[in-house]
Amino acid sequence: MRHITLICGFILHMALSPLAQAYTVTPEPAFDYDTALATSQAAVGNSVGVHRFTDIDGNPVRLDRLRGKPLLVSMIFTSCYQICPMTTRHLASMVEKARDALGVDSFNVALIGFDSAVDTPDAMRFFASKQGVYDRGWHLLSADAQTIEALSRDLGFLYYPSSNGFDHLIQTSIIDAEGRVYRQVYGQVFDTPLLVDPLIELVLGRSPPEQPLLANLVNRIKLFCTTYDPQRDGYYLDYSLFLGMLIGATIIAIGGTVVVRGMRHG
Repeated sequence: MRHITLICGFILHMALSPLAQAYTVTPEPAFDYDTALATSQAAVGNSVGVHRFTDIDGNPVRLDRLRGKPLLVSMIFTSCYQICPMTTRHLASMVEKARDALGVDSFNVALIGFDSAVDTPDAMRFFASKQGVYDRGWHLLSADAQTIEALSRDLGFLYYPSSNGFDHLIQTSIIDAEGRVYRQVYGQVFDTPLLVDPLIELVLGRSPPEQPLLANLVNRIKLFCTTYDPQRDGYYLDYSLFLGMLIGATIIAIGGTVVVRGMRHG
């Protein structure tokens, strides 16, 4: 009797195993900070592809059309109730500081919703309005899942569904004028120079070939003289060191001329 029971149990196990395997739930990949950070850093130098988005007015936007000047890209999901809003508001304050130092039109900003099923143009408009960036010259963009996945690979941006919506590394990607990832900035709140200094390097330190020589020289002087003041958390132009060097060079040149003339008449 015992043998019959064992045989029946074996047959039942064999019959139910395929059914159990069919209903086995594959666990979602877990977010790992070190992996996400390494992936993000490995993306520095990547070229960002020609990705197509939709803005809050329903107009098509190609990301490569924003080239020609640096671009800040922040990936958010609009159903986030705390971290993404805080990150966006802090980024907005940093953008204003950078614009004060470099000019309003010196770089572009794109806020992109990566939860493609939820982050519609209307959702992006509402989110941007709540965070105070709706009318600040930002590009507020939505896209399908395939586009988001492709852009995320370019930026080294990992995200996973979780009980809080998504787990992801909080990063702002700085893209240079040629469309390459130049720097990654991390955190909900970060120090001003972490974002603004790379922008200063890109805007003032890499002049386009067609730029006139005088404009290029002016930018180089601005790059040399733009100074961060931690007391007021802002930037200003300090020409004193440049003027000191110029005066010193002039004195040396005059002194050299006097010496040469003295030697000729001697």
